[in-house]
Amino acid sequence: MGYFVTVEPGVNLYVEDINPKGGKTIVFLHGWPLSHEQFEYQFDTLPAKGYRCIGIDWRGFGKSDKPFHGYHFDRLADDIRMVIDALQLNDFVLAGHSTGGAIAIRYIARHHGYGVSRLVLIDAAAPAGFTKETADRLLSEALNDRPKMMQEVMDTFFFRYITRPFADWFMQLGLQAAGRSTAAIIVMLRDERLDADLPRIGVPTLIVHGVHDKVIPFAQAREMNRQIRNSQLVPFHYSGHGAFWEERDKFNPLLTRFIE
Repeated sequence: MGYFVTVEPGVNLYVEDINPKGGKTIVFLHGWPLSHEQFEYQFDTLPAKGYRCIGIDWRGFGKSDKPFHGYHFDRLADDIRMVIDALQLNDFVLAGHSTGGAIAIRYIARHHGYGVSRLVLIDAAAPAGFTKETADRLLSEALNDRPKMMQEVMDTFFFRYITRPFADWFMQLGLQAAGRSTAAIIVMLRDERLDADLPRIGVPTLIVHGVHDKVIPFAQAREMNRQIRNSQLVPFHYSGHGAFWEERDKFNPLLTRFIE
């Protein structure tokens, strides 16, 4: 089932809630510039195993409202808190991919881990996001030829072969976003860092990262593993930035084992 949650006047986030009567709840935060739909191949299988899966589109992305403001880690983390409160969630697993992983980290640090029992970071954009060089190039393309930018993102995203139809689908996920929000997140990833947040994470944390990740280098996963106490790093040797899809037959069972 899908519905909207108001996070501030005039801003409503889309929430996909699959198997609401299931047992353990997993809240998924998508990457930039995608939507909750990137987790289709988790949502296909995990609810059948008894899990409640919740996908949230951040402001500006997917089916959520697309205001002109609010694209920084504090506000994005506060948006997630508003959804958590509205759904009255507690003892849930928070799983974030790429920038979604960074938002999850800020949520834990800013809201003292409210409601979260375990954290899963998938190719997370932490402690840093984009270099200035990469960000400035993407920003120029986002503001002048966003489909070209999305094609470039896709060209570096996957290590494994993807079919043309899959690539077309993935491209459309990215183009659902507003251009202004796509650009604003690039600036956030260039200018904000999460070094101070990492030591504040107290829940058991699973770090999943593709060894061949060209978007967020594997070295950053090692740094997260070093700074987050009670964390474990699992390298995905046949993945780039999309471990959740590229090695889904490994990722999904790993996720359920970690949760249980």
